Amino acid sequence: MTERTARSAMMRPALAACGLAFVAATATTMTATAQAQPWPAKPVRLVVSFAPGGANDILGRAIAQQLTEQLGQQVVVENRAGAGGAVGTEFVARSQPDGYTILLGTSSAFAIIPHLSKPNYDAIKDFAPIAPFATLNYVILAHPSVPVKTVKELIALARKSPGRFNFASSGNGSAPHLAVELFNAQAGIKLVHIPYKGGAPALTALMGGEVDLMFDTFITALPHVKSGRTRPLAVTSARRAATFPDLPTVAESGLPGYEAGNWFALFAPAGTPQQAIDRAAQAVGKATASPAFRERLAAQGAEPMTGTPESLAALVRTESARFARLIKDAGIRPE
Repeated sequence: MTERTARSAMMRPALAACGLAFVAATATTMTATAQAQPWPAKPVRLVVSFAPGGANDILGRAIAQQLTEQLGQQVVVENRAGAGGAVGTEFVARSQPDGYTILLGTSSAFAIIPHLSKPNYDAIKDFAPIAPFATLNYVILAHPSVPVKTVKELIALARKSPGRFNFASSGNGSAPHLAVELFNAQAGIKLVHIPYKGGAPALTALMGGEVDLMFDTFITALPHVKSGRTRPLAVTSARRAATFPDLPTVAESGLPGYEAGNWFALFAPAGTPQQAIDRAAQAVGKATASPAFRERLAAQGAEPMTGTPESLAALVRTESARFARLIKDAGIRPE
């Protein structure tokens, strides 16, 4: 080996070390630059855990449009349906926490499903709450043959004859099912649950007289109320609803404090930069104040809901505890 060859061989490890150091330094610089960029610097993916066309999808696309306008970046809806919302929820929980994948979360996925099954996500630990933006409440419907016209009459008759009346729902453990179980618990009555595979067959059963009652969303109930095929008794919202302005709330009708519905909110994976959380929350707040957005919600029988990351975190904890007790006391088991 010549002296030059020997010197070259001795320098190779040093040059390799320098190269690795350069690559590491470059990667660190790129990461720091990316983190320093104001969020969002590219399009954001909003995962909706239900199939296209339903209420969840429609509300998701409504908030996505508003966020696009507020953030100056495209917010694109991606549907990942399955397991009552658990599939899409788990997908976001396992996504990169960089602010570019967020979730349309529901009370079902965050406060009900964890107590009926064992989803592969932790509703508290795996997510960073952003903000709520809408609620979808119910109208209590009765078949015209049921001899009641008010909630007071229903409660009085159900107390005299436990188990006489039944109700349809979109499935065991669904949000409408739990709304009725809450009604049962607070009223001290027993309406018997008849689960169906979806809201449409449940409503068909009600109109056909196969069942007595149903808690249905405003938008799907409205045409059948107008046609007289179902009789509305009250709404489950805290205030009277624009869709049914003449209907009292359940609380007004003899059950003070009762309120039930499905809320919708945005969540990011745990560990998402606070800058992205705060900016997204501000954008949601502006969206819920928009008259155009409120009109779009009203068209679906929904109402705007406002809040902060902190209030949403508190809501998830409170609702989760409430439904855990309700599911246990009602003896509800997964099918």
